[in-house]
Amino acid sequence: MAGGIGSRFWPMSTPTYPKQFIDVMGVGKSLIQLTADRFKDICPNENIWVVTSQKYVDIVKEQLPMVLNSHILAEPEARNTAPCIAYACWKIKADDKDANIVVTPSDALVIDTEEFRRTIKVALDFTANSNAIVTLGMKPTRPETGYGYIEASKDFGTDEIRKAKAFKEKPNFELAKKYLADGNFFWNAGIFVWNVSSIVNELETYAPQITGIMDELSPYLYTDKEKEELKVLFPKCEKISIDYAVMEKSPNIFVLPAEFGWSDLGSWGSLHTLLPNDDDKNATVGNVELHNCTNTIVHTADERRAVIVGLHNYIVSEKSGQLLICPLSDEQHIKEYSQQN
Repeated sequence: MAGGIGSRFWPMSTPTYPKQFIDVMGVGKSLIQLTADRFKDICPNENIWVVTSQKYVDIVKEQLPMVLNSHILAEPEARNTAPCIAYACWKIKADDKDANIVVTPSDALVIDTEEFRRTIKVALDFTANSNAIVTLGMKPTRPETGYGYIEASKDFGTDEIRKAKAFKEKPNFELAKKYLADGNFFWNAGIFVWNVSSIVNELETYAPQITGIMDELSPYLYTDKEKEELKVLFPKCEKISIDYAVMEKSPNIFVLPAEFGWSDLGSWGSLHTLLPNDDDKNATVGNVELHNCTNTIVHTADERRAVIVGLHNYIVSEKSGQLLICPLSDEQHIKEYSQQN
């Protein structure tokens, strides 16, 4: 899934070139390229599908040249994750009725890619011949208030996979501390594994408005009229996440607790903790020099030299002539600032 605009990372991420296509970590690869890389040995290139906005199709082609053009699906408008997933799964089912599928965001970070691959293979083995849906639950390392949580029951599907008991909204700090102490709550990473028949059946049960539209679209899939019909039909889909549409309603949901150094990179603060920090807790990407700075993150997009002096607890980001200088404590307002003229 590669359709988001990453507005909380302005000006590094913009609606015309959002964070999934940016070398956020300063490692020479964008987040979507890192996402594709970690599926090596799991999924051959010809089985990779990308759902994105029409305006990002050329960027996807440029950054992932090994993906078949026919596997880059362009949404005419964003309708949240349930319609996005439904469209991809209806396409895949028309091509392979026995497909086993992993759905992942394109803009998250995984540190331990080997453990990621092992975990995904465990989930794929579990879903291959069952009606189970597996969601990956990240073992929490702190009382995080920025993530939703999955509560696992004590019923096991396998030695590692457990029945999901409940999905929880983002908690306040006190509740997050209780979740952490309980040991039975996991961060919701938005990574799902299922076979195509299972998810189609679940969507038909719990999101019939969306599946009705997909069934209307089905005769045109893989024809010259698909794009035209999609433009008419897709915007009619209910705008709803897969969590609300299916995951919170179905009795067939399992959670696989996982530890592979995951972050959804949802804010400058989260990026700050993941980048290498110097002795003064500063993190930089680009041609940056810091003097007398502490707990500050600086991200520049080109080779121009940036010298920063005397900042403490700040975000500095520059790209394409746009400059952000913002206290870390005010980062929740960056999205609204970016939308002002």
